[in-house]
Amino acid sequence: MAFIFLSVLNGSEWFFIEKISPPYHPVMTSRKENIMTIYHSVTELIGRTPLIQLHKLDTGPCSLFLKLENQNPGGSIKDRVALSMINEAERTGKLQPGGTIIEATAGNTGLGLALIAAQKGYSLILVVPDKMSREKIFHLRALGAQVVLTRSDVNKGHPAYYQDYAQRLANELPGAFYIDQFNNEANPLAHRTTTAPELYEQLDGRIDAIVVGVGSGGTLGGLQAWFAEHSPHTEFVLADPAGSVLADQVETGRYHDAGSWLVEGIGEDFIPPLAHIEGVNRAWRITDREAFTTARELLKTEGILAGSSSGTLLAAALKYCQAQATPKRVVTFACDSGNKYLSKMFNDDWMRQQGLITRPQAGDLSDYIALRHDEGATVTAAPDDTLSTVLARMRLYDISQLPVLENGKVVGIIDEWDLLRHIGGDGDRFALPVTAAMTRQVEFLDKHAPESALHAIFDRGLVAVINDNDRFLGLITRSDVLTAWRNRLQQ
Repeated sequence: MAFIFLSVLNGSEWFFIEKISPPYHPVMTSRKENIMTIYHSVTELIGRTPLIQLHKLDTGPCSLFLKLENQNPGGSIKDRVALSMINEAERTGKLQPGGTIIEATAGNTGLGLALIAAQKGYSLILVVPDKMSREKIFHLRALGAQVVLTRSDVNKGHPAYYQDYAQRLANELPGAFYIDQFNNEANPLAHRTTTAPELYEQLDGRIDAIVVGVGSGGTLGGLQAWFAEHSPHTEFVLADPAGSVLADQVETGRYHDAGSWLVEGIGEDFIPPLAHIEGVNRAWRITDREAFTTARELLKTEGILAGSSSGTLLAAALKYCQAQATPKRVVTFACDSGNKYLSKMFNDDWMRQQGLITRPQAGDLSDYIALRHDEGATVTAAPDDTLSTVLARMRLYDISQLPVLENGKVVGIIDEWDLLRHIGGDGDRFALPVTAAMTRQVEFLDKHAPESALHAIFDRGLVAVINDNDRFLGLITRSDVLTAWRNRLQQ
């Protein structure tokens, strides 16, 4: 597919014109923003994302720039890919009006496809691994996509592996088109024709290194192709989740079995052909803890709400910058928005449950408390709250029981069984106070009690209320103990 790039002087402004053969449309960007522009479709807002220099993180002798792909209308860099793949499928006749698109995705490609499919009138079925955040799933369904969840703990070749599952589904469904981002040349084309020239123009062609992650491989492959021609000195650096096989391939030319990681959207258990990873000479392995901590720090210091893969890229970019002896201009990406991860990466309780942030260990039962009352994390009820209020809190915080507190003391426990038993199908009884339904027989333990005391309480199907003398510390459930044991193993 032919494409040319021209710089044109118009009055006092330089414009950058991209000309691509149909179905792609010419794009003009200016060094001055035209704030009066009116757009007529959300797809026109894809690309031309801003670039920001980071000043509040330790970048060593280097200047580090972050391209804000989270500003695309679907919230991620994958909007570019989705538009490119759908346009190309239309142009080649593989996608007919009113057709069905099927794709395997960790989330963001799916969101981009759902956004564009909704605009163009296509049905969309997405096969996604079950580690995807709830926010992404809610977003996909709100856009009209059908979401099929499959296992995230299996590798390529297993029938439940998300790519194999999607391919099988496309073969079984008449008229369906498997868009297959992992082998679709329109994927890297999106970055070769938009992302790369945008970066080059934004930084006046002065880019020493670009730090990227690899999921499908399109970003790396597309950027490498363009920069090899226009800026061959630009180095590409891989940011890879610890457990992924890609860093091994870069460093040794071979890889073994993959591990597991929580970061979404990047890292693989195979080498995506679109990545052309042989063009990368340096890689950084980034743990989940480093990635999530870095993304949270980015929000606190620079005010940028970016996702988990952005944390991986930024952590690797900072390591690269700090390792340099001379100043360099380095670019990386805010791949997607952090608003998709509020229930995970930006949730302290979830981070603790995963063992990614920890409290100092006290060596007593308080170490098992997931939601500590002295940290304001315990969700409670008051004796005069209504049963309707209690149910609303259970649903909001995804919990099944609440301690009932009066003057700072636990006077009861109310759980879902208590609600079922006292409401009994009579909706009017939701107006009853908590005292009408709560259990007053509470199992108290001092924090210095032995762990075996918990087992006796759990055997009776109850939860343990932990006190420090008379001060309420929190509840311990069976799930809390299992989580604590698992985190000890991981450490």
